[in-house]
Amino acid sequence: MKEKILAKATEMFLNAGFKNVTMDDVANNMKVSVKIITSHFENKTELVEASAMLLFNLIKDGIQQIRSQEKEAIEELFEIKNLMLVSLKNQKSSPQYQLQQYYPIIHKKLVGKQFEVLHECLVHNVTRGIKNNTYRKDIAPEFASRIYFSGLANIKDKSIFPVDEFPMTTLMSSHLEHFIGGLVTPKGREILDATINSNKNSTKEVVI
Repeated sequence: MKEKILAKATEMFLNAGFKNVTMDDVANNMKVSVKIITSHFENKTELVEASAMLLFNLIKDGIQQIRSQEKEAIEELFEIKNLMLVSLKNQKSSPQYQLQQYYPIIHKKLVGKQFEVLHECLVHNVTRGIKNNTYRKDIAPEFASRIYFSGLANIKDKSIFPVDEFPMTTLMSSHLEHFIGGLVTPKGREILDATINSNKNSTKEVVI
């Protein structure tokens, strides 16, 4: 039952936002009593944290699976971006922004875990791209990774990028394209252009 509650709550949080969904809403949706919910999750904060960590672990596992395929460096980053896009739903409620606003401790913990995973992944990706002459040899992998992650965090801030004006699909794609564009060699530019063209119709609107 605990897994079912967590799955349903996560779905509802993604659809309506962490702030907007109550324990009563989850109970009513599942047609069970609130006591059933609280027997597994003492309060909403505990449920929100479990939901956020579930989503993080799903994406983390997906990233590891993509990396294990050892695809070309640029293609790998697009695959990871697409994984993020299809793993979470796009709603104007912006769940990640609500997490930051109303559950800052959970948000800080989540961002730390996200950085850990993406930083290691990006450093390895950039290093491999340099070795394969896809990225320029003067690129510093540690710095490049941090630049990408900081930009990714900022595009999720709807006070800077209102959802009505900047759909998350467009933001994430543009951010990645600009990031890689600053790294590539002439060989990498050809690969990037081909990858952009092949990805044009493959994304869905979602919010991370």
